Order: sequence, then C-alpha cells, then structure tokens
Amino acid sequence: MHTIVGVTFGKAEKIYYFDPADIELVVGDNVIVETSRGVEFGEVVMPPQEVPDEEVVYPLKEVIRKATSSDFKTKKENDEDEEEAFDICLEKIDEHGLPMKLIEVEYTFDRNKIIFYFTADGRVDFRELVKDLASIFKTRIELRQIGVRDEAKMVGGLGPCGRQLCCETVLRDFEPISIKMAKAQNLSLNPAKISGICGRLMCCLKYECDNYKKAKKKMPNVGDKVETDFGVGEVINLNVVKKTVKVSLNNSDKLEFSIDEVKTIEEEDEASDD
Repeated sequence: MHTIVGVTFGKAEKIYYFDPADIELVVGDNVIVETSRGVEFGEVVMPPQEVPDEEVVYPLKEVIRKATSSDFKTKKENDEDEEEAFDICLEKIDEHGLPMKLIEVEYTFDRNKIIFYFTADGRVDFRELVKDLASIFKTRIELRQIGVRDEAKMVGGLGPCGRQLCCETVLRDFEPISIKMAKAQNLSLNPAKISGICGRLMCCLKYECDNYKKAKKKMPNVGDKVETDFGVGEVINLNVVKKTVKVSLNNSDKLEFSIDEVKTIEEEDEASDD
C-alpha cells in the first residue's frame, strides 16, 4: 500500500497525486509541489489515503511543503503579473497581425516559464512573437493552442440553464458527448438548443443519459401496438420523465396513458401462448 494525496492547480481542474511524505494535510490546504512543469502552487482536494501499489503511477513525487505566507505572496504577485503579460502579448499579436485569439496567461509558480493559451482556426507561425516575448520577460515562453471547450472552461460564463458552466465549476475532465445522447432523451436535435457556448454538444447531455436508457427499457417503443382501456392503438410518443406514453387509438383519438395502463399486443400474445 502507498499513501497518496490529491492536488489540483485550479478550480475544477484535473487531480494529480503526490506522496504527502510526513506532512499532515487536510482538504483545503495549499501546498507546494514539483511537477513536470516545475514547482507549482496547488490545493489539496483529496485527503491522504492508502491505495494498492499497482494503482500508483510511478515515479510519485513528494509534497515539498505546506504553502507559507511567502508562497501566498509569490502567488499573488504572479497573478498580478499575468494580467500585465496578457496586455503585452495582445499588443504584440496585433503588431505581427497574427490570426489568433489570446485566452489566458499563466506563470509557473517558480517563474521559470510563462504559458500563453490561445485559439486559432489553423496553424499559426508565432516564432517572431515568441522572440519578442522572450526578450521582454527574460524567461521561457510557451504558446499553447487550445480547443473551444478548453476556452469555455478558462473564460467561463453562463449556460442555457442560467448557471455557471459545468466545465468551469465541476468538470475536471471532458468526456465524449454524442448526438445519440440527445436522441436517447427525446431532445430537440436543433444544434442551437443542445450546444453549449463553446459551440459543441453540451456536457450535461451525458448526466441523465444512462437513466433515460434504463427507463426506456421498461416502456413500449414508438410504433408498438398496445391495448388500453379505450381500445387498441399505436404508441406515437414517450415521456420518460412522467413515465407516460401517448397513444393514437383506432378511432383517431390521441390519449396519454401511464405505462402501467397499457400493454403491448406482443406481450399479451406471448402470455396467451403460455
């Protein structure tokens, strides 16, 4: 068994695992850790716990220390300098006439590198821009092109539901979303209604998809012949939430029934055969 602690480097960001060593840590503690990008300032989001050795990805780096008042000061200075770096980079992008949109700037905690996140429709030759930025900031410069979903997560905003975007607040990783999920929930396939502000299918389409599929297995399908107290008819619509079906009867009436009030003709025939 090995003791690990979960650390994240931003709200709703991916969780990384470290060895807490002999440091007593609780959820909410800020810590200084070494990552592949260098020394970073993070927050404990998963308390120390033991896991089997085979579940640990080695090498597992140790937490360097709990964040000190000096570390908090450095973090605040970095945040302030990121705003200035953002404005400077915007000016340089404009000077070079580059077809790119700057989204966010991030200093690594040890200031060994500045990362500029941007979006663009295609490849961008930013070599001259990197030279200009390196001469200004006197440190390593990285320009990283991101997708529209990552842009929405960084910028934030409100979804059609009126709440903050899920990717900004709760989703640590993006999961694949397909149009089949919308179909399974009988949602409108109008792109404007099932797309998020990023232009891609809304992440929340996945939340209830499995429950809809499970509930549908207990309901007749659209097109099934069913028997009701008002006669035989054909199922023309399902309401999974209400657990009802709309039936077109032989007399042309269209009535809504609870799934307990209808019986498929096939089920009745099989029962009579037995």
